[in-house]
Amino acid sequence: MSSSFGTVLKVSIFGQSHSRGIGAVVDGLPPGEAIDMERVKAFMQRRAPGNAAHSTARREPDEPVVYSGLVDGRTCGAPLMALIENTDQRSGDYDALRDTPRPGHADYTARVKYGDSADLSGGGHFSGRLTAPICFAGAAALQVLERRGVAVRAHIYEIAGIRDAFEGDLTGVQDKEFPVIDDRAGVMMREAIERARLGGDSVGGVVECAVDGVPKGVGEPMLDGVESVLSRLMFAIPAVRGVEFGAGFAAARMRGSAHNDAFVLEDGQIRTATDRHAGILGGITTGMPIVFRVAFKPTASIAKPQRTVNLAENREVTIQVGGRHDPCIVPRAVPVVEAMAALGILDLMMVANSAKI
Repeated sequence: MSSSFGTVLKVSIFGQSHSRGIGAVVDGLPPGEAIDMERVKAFMQRRAPGNAAHSTARREPDEPVVYSGLVDGRTCGAPLMALIENTDQRSGDYDALRDTPRPGHADYTARVKYGDSADLSGGGHFSGRLTAPICFAGAAALQVLERRGVAVRAHIYEIAGIRDAFEGDLTGVQDKEFPVIDDRAGVMMREAIERARLGGDSVGGVVECAVDGVPKGVGEPMLDGVESVLSRLMFAIPAVRGVEFGAGFAAARMRGSAHNDAFVLEDGQIRTATDRHAGILGGITTGMPIVFRVAFKPTASIAKPQRTVNLAENREVTIQVGGRHDPCIVPRAVPVVEAMAALGILDLMMVANSAKI
């Protein structure tokens, strides 16, 4: 399985949804970096299940146990490795689904690729549960970036067609249980989630992320451009269906005169008057904020009856998915997007100038 990424900063994710534990190995962090584990745990709690009415009833403490990489709270040059114990598995919820792949899940493709060896309990290695170790690794990267003047912040941009506001400042949003700027929009979003849940259904949405403080000149042309790297990481998050930067798909409906960002001088520094290019031109950063949006599909596990095929009997059947599931994963996906962005940006900065990192 391809569960590793990064060029200088290399990250590996391991475990399954219902295995004894899950975890991450982060290799390449600069030595001597202070990692505040209380801040790491607080960041992970933003993603943890069972902490809000709109999330799954599965409760996991998500307490990372660090086995290597830290000495007296600082990175020592060895790979940073942490294990997160799974404590609230109910694998029996999935016994009846062994031969009936759930629509919208990776059950079928997992069986095609790995045969009877595939672990399908809770989605196995394809589960959103694996975003917990991503958040551990990302929380460490965020602290490293913070000391270099880089801030990564995200919010719920949209759920069920209801959109949040964004005026360039996401300060304080991370402290909210429901991370939106406009709390009135947040109330309507939660009402939409609850209506879907009561109807045995689910809804999707969009997370918007802004990265401020990345120096100019980070990234490479084409395949190692900033958009290429970040897009690859975002699509590694389960349930992601699209990524757009700056003006995004709206740019296709604009004229060049409207989309181009004029270069201006401000306090003797070159910047752009607007930021429709999302801080990236030709795959390389301009010094402006990197702004992108990530679209998430509705949660695949729903209570409504759905058609599928019984693989053992080769006939069509109808199933109903039990267990404990989020009617909308978007609120818990916000810190995951921040974590993945932090890992990608830190790696890109280390590639650009490892001597200064």
